Amino acid sequence: MKRSSGVRTCALAAGGVLSLALITGCSDASSTDSSGTTRAASAVKALSTGELKQRILAQGEVDGYKVNAIGEAAPTRSTVKSSDEKCRPLAYVLTGLAPADPATEIGRTVREDKKDPTDDATSLDDMADGKFESALKDSLNLDITSLDLSSYDGDGAQQALKAVEDALANCATGFTGGTAADKQKVTKVTATKASGSGDESVAFTAVTDMDGDKGPLHVEVVRYGNTVATYFTMNIGAMMTGKTYTVPTAVIKAQSAKLK
Repeated sequence: MKRSSGVRTCALAAGGVLSLALITGCSDASSTDSSGTTRAASAVKALSTGELKQRILAQGEVDGYKVNAIGEAAPTRSTVKSSDEKCRPLAYVLTGLAPADPATEIGRTVREDKKDPTDDATSLDDMADGKFESALKDSLNLDITSLDLSSYDGDGAQQALKAVEDALANCATGFTGGTAADKQKVTKVTATKASGSGDESVAFTAVTDMDGDKGPLHVEVVRYGNTVATYFTMNIGAMMTGKTYTVPTAVIKAQSAKLK
């Protein structure tokens, strides 16, 4: 059963926590007794790193985008900090990581493959100031998505989605987080409509303040069984011009196709 925008399609247990029985009901499990449900949940094992590599997007699998491994540039989870502990899941995803500590995790960068102009190129040095600024903004107007694929034992994937929802409820007015080398001041966090992909999904927009310049960053987190795909997209050109953008639908669809 699917849900989007942080709204559960199954009934919530008291205190906002799904009971194991309800989790099983939403995932079409056949067992009905509580002991059987507990055993079924605990028996779920995370995918291996090799299995995640087979399932994450690869170059050539999404038209109009280049897919690259992140490699050593990926931040480690232990280096990500947050001014408010309740907002740490959001700090993780805005750093390109899964919202909760997974058993296995790998990442990719999915960059829009913007074609070079076909007309006669002009040296930037020869451009008037206005034309140079316009050309610069146009060159930066492309979606860059950090894609993280993570897998969990037991009901860890469900808890990862819940961690995002709880953080959205607690961090609407913002926080400061990230790594020491790339700390971000977030002034506002707003839940948005998710794609509805996978078993459940949640999306949000975070407005950042970079030396007085504010701009939106977009995130969607989708669960497929015990695997979670986290998409974090930024478009510097759109942020500079005030144009709207979001997590690319084509990227989500292509990744979803490999996780069904």
